[in-house]
Amino acid sequence: MLSKKCKYAIHALVHMARDPEEKFLIKDISEACNIPKKFLEAILLDLKRSGILGSKQGKGGGYFLRMKPAEVNLAEVVRQFDGAIALVSCAAHKFYEPCAECEDEETCTVHDAFLQIRNATVEMLKADTLETLVKKEAKLKARKKR
Repeated sequence: MLSKKCKYAIHALVHMARDPEEKFLIKDISEACNIPKKFLEAILLDLKRSGILGSKQGKGGGYFLRMKPAEVNLAEVVRQFDGAIALVSCAAHKFYEPCAECEDEETCTVHDAFLQIRNATVEMLKADTLETLVKKEAKLKARKKR
């Protein structure tokens, strides 16, 4: 399961991706996405440090997307906040660690099964960008109105 921090980050980013040229105040994102303000402050700072967001102080300031919504995928956000996408460490890409139970990783069926699951999950997460999520959201809302 995703951590609350990761889930909140995705919700805040999708909110911002609806109007990618806009600057957003923490208070407004917090209210729109129902995210506790203090928690959101830490999340936005992490996103700023990673280069996804920028910020401007003063009148007309706030947080803004530094990257285009099509350039930010869910795999990147999940890894930033929750680490490895793999369910077992021996199948992780960026956070790989060998398993103590595994005699030979190349012939281990557990490793192979979870590597396939990780690969499929990563591909799905990479395919969903902020842009695709905003478009899907619009389609789902249009469908609901019918």
